[in-house]
Amino acid sequence: MTPRLIVSDLDGTLLGSDHTLHDSTVDVLRALVKQGHHVALASGRHYHDMKVFCDQLDIPAHLISTNGAYVHDPKGALLAANHVDPEHAKTLIELPRPPQVRLSLYRESGWHIDAEAPQLLSLHASTGFTYDVVPPSQMDINGVGKVLYLGDPIALKKLENQAHEAHGNGLHITYSTIDSLEIMAGGVNKGVALAALLERLGLTPTDCLAFGDNLNDTEMLVLAGEAQVMANAHPALFDRIKGAERIGHHGEAAVAEWLKKRFSV
Repeated sequence: MTPRLIVSDLDGTLLGSDHTLHDSTVDVLRALVKQGHHVALASGRHYHDMKVFCDQLDIPAHLISTNGAYVHDPKGALLAANHVDPEHAKTLIELPRPPQVRLSLYRESGWHIDAEAPQLLSLHASTGFTYDVVPPSQMDINGVGKVLYLGDPIALKKLENQAHEAHGNGLHITYSTIDSLEIMAGGVNKGVALAALLERLGLTPTDCLAFGDNLNDTEMLVLAGEAQVMANAHPALFDRIKGAERIGHHGEAAVAEWLKKRFSV
């Protein structure tokens, strides 16, 4: 048997509509690890937010967090950390934005946000991950894995253009949902992190199966030898991935169902 690396996004992909793991997902991933395959979770979520799901799976999984800014091994050791240039972070913090657009920073230690936003916590209800409110003038520009703007898509598009104009290739700019603009250091994305992980495991992209649903999954899906795009995916994603297969809806545990058939589990 050729060992494979199975890598999956979380929200909109591996997790159900309630942002939790379906029992069948847990069962099939455990079975595949017992067969000798590798598993990685790749998300825009923070490492501490993702680790809860890894603990629930109870398997040795690598974690690619904050859209590739951080990579941890199955024992929790930090393998890679890539931060936004401090001056770039300063520019992004200071960009003018409507008052209803929230600014967040993901750091190794946690999540800083510019104002209370309890409505955002529903996404993290099952993990207990929460933010610390820090006024923008007091935000530390060092050690920032991701700058995140949440709010109206029109306002986000303006911020995206301003970020491009300010620092161009010094930033990697993407979306995890239409109302979530995510900015990492240039060259930092899930695909780059996945390539390094494959090399570490002694595998090639051909040995990799990847699952995703949104634009921040693009590079990861392009790299993988077998790319699967969810039925609920962003409309533009499927067209970006040559040879991708469209599978079922994340609310119906489609990743688990597809893996059962692919590996006859």
